[in-house]
Amino acid sequence: MNTIRDVVAQGPFDDANWDNFDQFKVPSWYRAKKLGIFIHWGVYAVPAYGSEWYARNMYVPDTDVHKHHVETYGPVDQFGYKDFIPQFKAEHYDATEWAEVFKESGAEFVMPVAEHHDGFAMYDTPWNRWNAKNMGPKRDVTAELAEAVRKQGMRFAVSTHREENCWFFNGGTLMPSDVQDPEYRDLYGPTDNMPFCEKMRVVHGSTPGDEWLDDWLVRTCELVDKFRPEVVFFDWWIEEALYAQRFRTFAAYYYNRCKEWGIEGAINFKNEAMPANAGVWDIERGQLKGIRYPFWQTDTSLAYNSWGYIEGLKYRTPEAIIHDFVDIVSKNGALLMNVGPRADGTIPQEQKDLLRELGGWMKINGEGIYDTYPWKIYGEGPTAVPEGHFAEKNRKDFGPEDLRFTTKDGIIYVHFLGWPESGEVHIKNFYKDRRFCHKHLAKVGLLGHPGEVEYTRDDEAMKVKLPAEKPGKYAWCLKLTPA
Repeated sequence: MNTIRDVVAQGPFDDANWDNFDQFKVPSWYRAKKLGIFIHWGVYAVPAYGSEWYARNMYVPDTDVHKHHVETYGPVDQFGYKDFIPQFKAEHYDATEWAEVFKESGAEFVMPVAEHHDGFAMYDTPWNRWNAKNMGPKRDVTAELAEAVRKQGMRFAVSTHREENCWFFNGGTLMPSDVQDPEYRDLYGPTDNMPFCEKMRVVHGSTPGDEWLDDWLVRTCELVDKFRPEVVFFDWWIEEALYAQRFRTFAAYYYNRCKEWGIEGAINFKNEAMPANAGVWDIERGQLKGIRYPFWQTDTSLAYNSWGYIEGLKYRTPEAIIHDFVDIVSKNGALLMNVGPRADGTIPQEQKDLLRELGGWMKINGEGIYDTYPWKIYGEGPTAVPEGHFAEKNRKDFGPEDLRFTTKDGIIYVHFLGWPESGEVHIKNFYKDRRFCHKHLAKVGLLGHPGEVEYTRDDEAMKVKLPAEKPGKYAWCLKLTPA
């Protein structure tokens, strides 16, 4: 049986440094399809309060979540996070139904969080007794989903946030709590080595030692071997220096396994956790101002206020989701859109409806998304897009003058993010482009509309006259075919 070191030593990727990772190539399917489904589902769906960070905040004094927990369940030394696990039954979980809903959205891949910061594995593993096969659902819910997703012709991916478990529960060191009980150390992490800190980003005092880090590496490589994921997603804490060598070892292990199995795989990372050419860079709840090469991704959620299920989710509109998706694709990006199921395993109807709206839009306009590349500019229009993590909340709504461009096979797709009252789309950035003068433009169409549409051209813009009936409800796409 090959060890981690054997796999690293025998493959084309090695972990000595990042230099040879420039042989990584973005998977062709990823680049072509651009849409994935993220899933935050776990024990934190039982209290369904605050956010998926309930597990941490219930142990943080003077927080709303801590107050709610004490009032609802009792002090944290009498009812801790572990005590939610028997209530996490997933009694209505149907992986086949989930996969069918995700397929309807137009997504190419599905990515559950296999283990969140809370230390509870959503899959069967010998390395963690706190897992969904042993406790709670008493089913390998992740394996069931992997099978169902692949039966639908989609690709399977995983996310692991295990690296953050080492500090996630350290608020429990500030008060009497079950976090301090050695019996539960394998769930709550090495909190005695990770003193509580307000900012969480900076950990004062000791850090996890080699035993913890080696354990992290073994568990993460086992996840690869068990599911053969075509994307592996890491959250922000993987960039911390203490994980640097083992993260590089994992990357070499994973890419070598992909080579061995004949699959195209990618690692998602944030900030500067690995070189830009070694994986697919991810922005959390944010976008970019312009086109970025290489290929990148936004991960965000159907709800603004939580990744996991809580009562009182505040949902995006279908229009906002589609507009962001078009903007991201025009800038050489992909969208990873999150759902948050209930503890019983059901996906809320609001979330199903949003995914189906997205899928319905894709059936009409997917030609301008799938297999496309950015044009020489991403688009035009007055609405500025704030850049970076968590910037999405600062973006104003797009309107009819906001256009986004994509291209393939010489065709230019012009997505307009609002239906103009004048009934005309004005494309200012084409009037000087000689490829689109009258004698070189074979036809102009509108996706979802039969036949061609009329256009004129002057020194200011190319002006496309729209039909009276809208083909769809949210964003529309012109198809400009050169002669």
